[in-house]
Amino acid sequence: MERQTARRAARSVTQMPESPLACVNLAKDLTARCRGRALLLTDDEMQSITQDLESVIQNLCDYISRISTTAFDSNAYADVVIKSLSVRGYLEDDMLTNAMSNMPNRRPFHSSNTARLVDFLQGMYHESHEFRGQTFSSLPEVSKHIEPLYGAFFCPLTNEVMTDPVLIESGVTFERRSIEEHFERFADSSETVSCPVKKIALQSKMMTSNASLKSVIAEWTMRNEAMRIRIACTALSLSSTDAMVLEAIHELKSLVKLRGKNREQMHKVGVTRFLARLLDNHNVHIQRRALELLCLLVEDEEGKDIIGKTKAIARTIKLLSSNGTDERHAAISFLLELSKSRLLLENIGSTAGGILILSTMKINGSDDPIAAEKAGVVLKNLEKCSKNIKYMAESGYLDPLQSNLVEGSEEIQMEMVSYLSELVLEQELTIDISGSASGVLIKMAQSCDTVLRKVALDVLVQLSSHRPNSKMLVEAGVVPVMVEELFIRKVDDEPLSYRAMAAAVLANIVESGIDPDTTVVNKEGHALTSKYSIYNFVHMLKCFMPDELNLSIVRVLLALSAQANPLAAVVSVVRESHRGHSIVELMGSASEALSVAATRLLITLSAHMGHTIAERLCKTQGQPGKLVRSIIHAGRVVTERHAAAVTLLSRLPYRNVSLNLTLVQEGAVPVILSGIEQVRSGSARTCRHAVPYMEGLVGALVRLTTTLYNPEVLKAAMDHNFAAVLSGLLAGAAGSGEVQRLASVGLENLSYQSIKLSRPPPDNEPRQKKKTILKRLKDARVHNHNSKNPKPIVCPVHRGVCSSATTFCLLEAGAVEGLLVCLENDDPQVVDAALGALCTLVDDMVDVDRGVATLAELDVARRVLAVLRQHRENAIWHKCFTLVERLLVHGDDGCVKEVTGDRMLTTALVSAFHRGDATAKQAAESILRRLHKMPDCSATYVSMEF
Repeated sequence: MERQTARRAARSVTQMPESPLACVNLAKDLTARCRGRALLLTDDEMQSITQDLESVIQNLCDYISRISTTAFDSNAYADVVIKSLSVRGYLEDDMLTNAMSNMPNRRPFHSSNTARLVDFLQGMYHESHEFRGQTFSSLPEVSKHIEPLYGAFFCPLTNEVMTDPVLIESGVTFERRSIEEHFERFADSSETVSCPVKKIALQSKMMTSNASLKSVIAEWTMRNEAMRIRIACTALSLSSTDAMVLEAIHELKSLVKLRGKNREQMHKVGVTRFLARLLDNHNVHIQRRALELLCLLVEDEEGKDIIGKTKAIARTIKLLSSNGTDERHAAISFLLELSKSRLLLENIGSTAGGILILSTMKINGSDDPIAAEKAGVVLKNLEKCSKNIKYMAESGYLDPLQSNLVEGSEEIQMEMVSYLSELVLEQELTIDISGSASGVLIKMAQSCDTVLRKVALDVLVQLSSHRPNSKMLVEAGVVPVMVEELFIRKVDDEPLSYRAMAAAVLANIVESGIDPDTTVVNKEGHALTSKYSIYNFVHMLKCFMPDELNLSIVRVLLALSAQANPLAAVVSVVRESHRGHSIVELMGSASEALSVAATRLLITLSAHMGHTIAERLCKTQGQPGKLVRSIIHAGRVVTERHAAAVTLLSRLPYRNVSLNLTLVQEGAVPVILSGIEQVRSGSARTCRHAVPYMEGLVGALVRLTTTLYNPEVLKAAMDHNFAAVLSGLLAGAAGSGEVQRLASVGLENLSYQSIKLSRPPPDNEPRQKKKTILKRLKDARVHNHNSKNPKPIVCPVHRGVCSSATTFCLLEAGAVEGLLVCLENDDPQVVDAALGALCTLVDDMVDVDRGVATLAELDVARRVLAVLRQHRENAIWHKCFTLVERLLVHGDDGCVKEVTGDRMLTTALVSAFHRGDATAKQAAESILRRLHKMPDCSATYVSMEF
């Protein structure tokens, strides 16, 4: 002080009260006690003396601080010393408030000013306030007033607070860097070096460190920064306005960057924890600024530990989905810093939606490349925790799991496989597997460790069910391994479930659409479609085998049967080995999936060995009854099993009388009719299997119309009025086009029986010596039917007494109108079937004239000609031309005129004559001859001479 100002303190300073002297004397006494009894003092006594000594020093500092700075005139250095003494030793922890409050005779610093500081900050951002006669607009200004700057702190050259003050010869203190630069200006000059302040010549450039001032500045800096932290923390806790919060965050951020020690201070006073709560603030700017500050605060482990005990991670992950780019970048940067701590890895990974958002951000890198890059780094850090790898796989990000499965140690591989097993079994997760990972799994499936084998097989089953994986698995060599597991490998006491899983893998692969002809199954070069493979597959079908194994084998055979060559091999093996009975028996399995699969396989084979299947079905004890019972469904639910059962009945050869008779005897007819009625009434129409179920029911009913020569089948058809039932199915609302086609086919079959069943009226009936059982049955039904009408009406077409129930007359059943409506259908098969049924009414065995007249009244000519305009199929041409020819030959003049007046008829006839098959060509030629479009070779010409 004497070097700078050479001034003494004023007399008023020396005239101090006696209290400071008393404090000094007390301090001397305490020191003497310590010196005299240093070895005898206990810890408690030493602590008590220390506390008393601190109290003395505290009181002495308080006394000195009360001295007015004006007493020192312009001596700023003395002012600094006094102020520093007044606060030395207890301000650093005062922001925590209570670090020293437990010591006796101590009082908090500026306890009276704390309330004033809070009041000031609350109103500072609303209006102008004065604090001790001074107006402030920002937080740093408040801290500068509480911890004021003194002139001695500033370098005369830079006018900035010095960090390394040095004295020169003139006695003036400068910042070392600035005075060195000043001296360098005189290095190449002969000019005498002078003091920049006093302008006097210097004899020497020597600089001496001003240690005392440097210490005071450093201490003031620490106190100032601590006070700034306290003020900013108070402003944050108040949160009066968004502006106050933002300025407080900005102040804290600058302090963190200034000194690492400030970070520790902020952790202590609770800034880090409070900032975590600000992440829920409504203001996006506050959220972003809080994240930026938190990113600096968590650079040390203490900050990460504090954040781990808050909800900051969940709040940050929520902000990852923010629409604002700045907020999103701040959130991912903060999360990146947190992910550097192993203690927080599981916390981050287990937070709901965290890994899903991060993986999505990484995958969609083009949307935000910066965020995607940082998200990738975060995910890479999270991989260090194995549980996070599972979370990533659950979120569809499988790269870490697969890389650890391939590159990890044996322990890591087993852990990854167990994760995969949990995922595929619990969540049925769709996974795209890599080739290298596939190879590892296949190798594990061959392991001698049964537990590892089971887990690997479970995973392979699920992976193979995802079609894109099939090619990868085949290339990795899974097929030979599974075939060996299924056909060759036999280990004592090993459960059959392993073979079932191997078969499931093969079934999934074959169903995926790979080329089975080129898929090799063993070292001998056999392919999946070879007779060797199919023979082994077929011979594994046994009723005593597990349902899962049988189901997978049937699935393999079904998939192979979808191609012509494998289908022929399957048919050949089944026929030669007489294994059809095994497949039939599997239809009755309690497992619905197995029953449906076996039924579908029989449906596929029925086109090639239908009679064999039908005979095996009839000869298998109890199977026909089971099949009939499987048709019945309860309530509105129509399952795939119901639909498959009736579809099989509709696909087996219709004219197999053994099967048809068995169905009648097992009571299938009322079951079929009940099912049809339920579908028509709408009780089962909403089910997705209702359409194939309805088609199968109608097909099963139509099959019985092909064997009406059997008395029992005929009786069932009469008892349940098949003609009326099938006529009702012709309406478009009754079912699909297939139902209409089947109904038309059934009506055609029934109509051919009408001429045989129709009999003349009683007056014209010749006596018969003996009546058969069928005749007596028919007579009784006719009698009952006509009991109210003593005089029966004769059918004009069949020349006898007819009814829909007993003679299946189409006219009596009202089927003609429905058949004519079917002619307007776009499906040529429906039109062909309807034409076939209509042709029975103009057949040579009936009264053709009356039949034509009946059809003409229903405008059949126009409808048939319309069919010729729309369709060009040979079968339709043939039947249309048959009807047209009957109309021309047996129709009246109006009918003939309508037919011949149609301009399209000739075009259709010529087209059929040119491109039709033999039958259509012959029918077209016959009509063309009648229309005099072709020469009549059968005509006789008479030569006449004039």
